[in-house]
Amino acid sequence: MHSKIILVTLNAKYIHASFGLRYLHANMQELAERTSILEFDINQKINDIAESILDKSPTILGFGIYIWNVEPTSKLVSILRKLKPDLKIIVGGPEVSYEHSEQEWLKQVDYLITGEADLAFYDLCKDLLIEPEAGRWTQKKVIHASVPDVKSIHHPYDLYASADLENRIVYVEASRGCPFTCEFCLSSLDVPVRAFPINPFLQAMDQLFQRGLRHFKFVDRTFNLNMNTGKAILHFFLERMEPGLFLHFEMIPDRLPEPLREIIAKFPEGSIQFEIGIQSFNTEVSNNISRRQNLEKLEDNLKFLRNQTGVHLHVDLIAGLPGENLESFGEGFDRLIHLNPQEIQIGILKRLRGTPIVRHEAEFEMIYDDCPPYEVLNTKDISFADLQRVKRFARYWDLVGNSGNFMQSVHLIWEKSQDPFDSFLKFSDWLYRSTGRRHGIALTKLLECVFDYLVEFASIKPERAAKSLWEDYQHGGRNDRPIVLRPYLEALESEETEISDQKTHTHQKRQKMHQKTG
Repeated sequence: MHSKIILVTLNAKYIHASFGLRYLHANMQELAERTSILEFDINQKINDIAESILDKSPTILGFGIYIWNVEPTSKLVSILRKLKPDLKIIVGGPEVSYEHSEQEWLKQVDYLITGEADLAFYDLCKDLLIEPEAGRWTQKKVIHASVPDVKSIHHPYDLYASADLENRIVYVEASRGCPFTCEFCLSSLDVPVRAFPINPFLQAMDQLFQRGLRHFKFVDRTFNLNMNTGKAILHFFLERMEPGLFLHFEMIPDRLPEPLREIIAKFPEGSIQFEIGIQSFNTEVSNNISRRQNLEKLEDNLKFLRNQTGVHLHVDLIAGLPGENLESFGEGFDRLIHLNPQEIQIGILKRLRGTPIVRHEAEFEMIYDDCPPYEVLNTKDISFADLQRVKRFARYWDLVGNSGNFMQSVHLIWEKSQDPFDSFLKFSDWLYRSTGRRHGIALTKLLECVFDYLVEFASIKPERAAKSLWEDYQHGGRNDRPIVLRPYLEALESEETEISDQKTHTHQKRQKMHQKTG
């Protein structure tokens, strides 16, 4: 009986399809038929996952370890080691590629592959199963994979099943690496950008398209770094544009030459989403983290994208960066509000394993949580209490500012003060005091809270607040009337009926006068 190799990971949610495991499987050569993939999610019970794995009678297990699954995976490995001591366990992924000597649970695994393991995993399995006498790697526990030539890597796209294409997020990549050195990001440790040969890549995209895929999520860190590659990809999808086709790219915010602008402007509204990491508008803070960006070009590009294209803009800011205080962060938020992207995503700085952000710990008195996701707790410039406030701000902004449920009404929160960050922070503080919750707030309850705040603290007349909230509520296709709005809606309808009657009466009067003069 052939030995079985099972590739395993715990995704954050079922909807995510593991890109990394499919790359490993696609490059297993003669071992591909012995290899299979098992995907779980972090909400499943560990014992149930262990049962499913052992039911397959594996010889070798390969685990993909990430920040969101390291804790449950460590528990899973412990259980599997006790139940089947002779099982060969191999781990890899960004969460174990750095500072692995500090992770006690890794003593239970047989091998750890750091870096890009597309080809290294196959080599190790081949040593273990086919050529054990060679012993090239089997004497090492930690194997540092050499950076693979992307031309030698087989694409994994055939391994997306029909169910994946229909029900899950499907990831694709035209390049690897990042040219920037932002110290909070693992991509800063990557070697220079390596592009996959464009023609085979587009052929693979065409096959996915022909199989029915309509949502393509590019994981490239720098989609628009190479203008010719960017043009080729955009032209490819523009030629196939149809209702439902959706493309997600991560773009460099200050690089958008005219040839790319011309193509982007041709796409229908909502067919492209750009994820744009600005992180901070504070140039001193950007210098602290070795981040290079031209703010003038950045703002010009965002204005172009927002005003002259149908692109959906998802823009990121990070709180807790070294040298940034609450006031500075708020100024960046306000600046972004005036650029009017559809979404502003607020994140808290994380000290990812291996990133050079650690060099600032002493100077800026940075304290991090030791548990994933390793968020900053306190710095010299922003206190623990204020970071907690920003976390709540971020959550409530998702519910009110990003959700699309309060598109008009959210602007009323800061209309009188003209200071969006300070005004929404006050709303956020009030909402937390009022509800004591960051999650599980029903839409009708949230609408009621927004109404109360607008009337009591933002000095908005109740009739106007009700009208704005009702229009927002209907925008989502809802027709039931929230209780808090009903008295004002009845008065509004009465007023509208009276105006309509007056217009009808005036029109009839004019008709009679016209008949007399005729």
